[in-house]
Amino acid sequence: MSIRQVDVSWKPVVRREAEAVGRIRLRPETISRIREASLEKGDALQLARVGGIIGAKSTPLLLPLCHPLKLENVEVSETVGEDFVEISAKVVASEKTGVEMEALTAVSTALLNIWDVVKQYEKDENGQYPTTEIYGVRVVSKVKAAEAPSTP
Repeated sequence: MSIRQVDVSWKPVVRREAEAVGRIRLRPETISRIREASLEKGDALQLARVGGIIGAKSTPLLLPLCHPLKLENVEVSETVGEDFVEISAKVVASEKTGVEMEALTAVSTALLNIWDVVKQYEKDENGQYPTTEIYGVRVVSKVKAAEAPSTP
């Protein structure tokens, strides 16, 4: 069987929404630097939000079988814990197929941007990353509705 994109031409356009989360484990000292905005490369959280939005929009370039979708909203937010940063991404579109991959890509891209900004603080004396870890990336919510909810 060859690789192929799924035919969604027969499906109706409906409102689609997905939310994904994931975490990066960091040293407490690195978390302090993030909280104090004292990283040499700049604000890791702001970069993560922007990188996550770009990631969601770039999903069909990275995942060749994903359909290009017109995303109507991408929200990326963060929670900073004692030894982690958790990223949450919510993606909304009115389309024929779901937006889970876009939400997962937003989270993954945001987490990778954090790693890139803090990597110099996470390395050990041998240049390795013994405790730094991206984990728990998953879809936590998926909604498919025929009508858009009323605006707040």
